[in-house]
Amino acid sequence: MPLTLERRMEPSRTANILVPILSVLLALVAGGVLLWLVGVNPIETYKAMLHGAFGSAYAISETLVRATPLMLTGLAVSVAFRMLFWNIGAEGQLAMGAFAASGVALFLPKLVPGISAWWLLPAMLVGGFVGGALWALIPAMLKAFLSVNEIITTLMLNYVAILWIQYLYYGPWKDPLGFGFPGTAPFVDAAWLPRLKDTAWLPQLFNTGRLHWGLALAIVAAFVVWLILGRTRWGYEIKIIGENPRAARYAGISIVRNILLVMILSGGLAGLAGFVQVAGISHRLQQGIAVGDGYTAIIIAWLARLNPFGVLLVALLMAALFVGGDQIQISMGLPAAMAGVLQGAILFFVLGGNFFTQYRIRWTSRQAAVIGHQ
Repeated sequence: MPLTLERRMEPSRTANILVPILSVLLALVAGGVLLWLVGVNPIETYKAMLHGAFGSAYAISETLVRATPLMLTGLAVSVAFRMLFWNIGAEGQLAMGAFAASGVALFLPKLVPGISAWWLLPAMLVGGFVGGALWALIPAMLKAFLSVNEIITTLMLNYVAILWIQYLYYGPWKDPLGFGFPGTAPFVDAAWLPRLKDTAWLPQLFNTGRLHWGLALAIVAAFVVWLILGRTRWGYEIKIIGENPRAARYAGISIVRNILLVMILSGGLAGLAGFVQVAGISHRLQQGIAVGDGYTAIIIAWLARLNPFGVLLVALLMAALFVGGDQIQISMGLPAAMAGVLQGAILFFVLGGNFFTQYRIRWTSRQAAVIGHQ
């Protein structure tokens, strides 16, 4: 009795919920087998990772710090993917957002001495959004007007953006008092995103670590994206284009206009991730701003099924993998790259699981298979 693949008319809602969960569990099992093969107790390793990510108030704050840019880049990628525009360039858009926000932080105080945080931080936020959006417009225009494959252009522009900011902090913007350290001069205090530990009315849980108000920005961004995609006409147009571009054209929906607008939003969200990194963590443009969050965002978006609030949760879990990976490096002598291995396994199982949400396997008789083939 041969096996046949049958495309589902409509993906099962139950499968959409269970498949990502099972994918993560299977990835953890696969990672556990790998740990066992190298002579390490998988259960003890996972316990150490869990404790490193959530075992104390400080650990939780560090996990949330790591999750913040992942949330914003995950939202950026999910918006574009909703329209089947394969934006692989969130890493470069993050870098250009960091560049633009840093430019505002470095030069606006010189033009307006004594400028307060009430003006400087919003200007940096706008700069970060615009920097990422303009960078995303390049592949968007190439796709909209010349039908150039966006996977190639968005991916290649990542390297251009990263090399550009490297040129700046190694060259024209290098801190003359930095003793050769690759980075710009520190921002003025008004350009620092406030940390939650400095906010007196918050619970004691948050009164530790480097956690800053960029987390609130990411949560607000998720709500705005959910509102746009689920409650506006524009969001409906994006959904129709993603499901059936031909039907969208027949209905009079402008594909070109939506490609440009969606990529402005997508690139802008990634640019905000660059803003929160330079304003909330490094307080300068320096080496280590672009560390792969734009690529991890692809895994996050798929695991979350492009749901904005799902992106927040999955980004938190991915951040826990990173922070927990650092913990096992310290406490167990394992390479922190083990977290990357788990990420790769998760992506592998998610892609495999996604196949079974779109298709079902059926047993058919040989005669039925022959008739169906004819």
